[in-house]
Amino acid sequence: MSEVILALIAGFIVGVLFSAIKLPIPAPPVLSGVMGIFGVYAGGIAYQWIVERFFT
Repeated sequence: MSEVILALIAGFIVGVLFSAIKLPIPAPPVLSGVMGIFGVYAGGIAYQWIVERFFT
């Protein structure tokens, strides 16, 4: 849970800094960004499942 809180704080700080220096926020549009993150997470879970299921 502390990793989630630290990630939220880091993201907040980056958002504030980028807004302060008038740069675009370094994130993709909301839905596509969330789906991309979910895809990366699901791929990591699938890889672990495949390795454990078929190679051990």
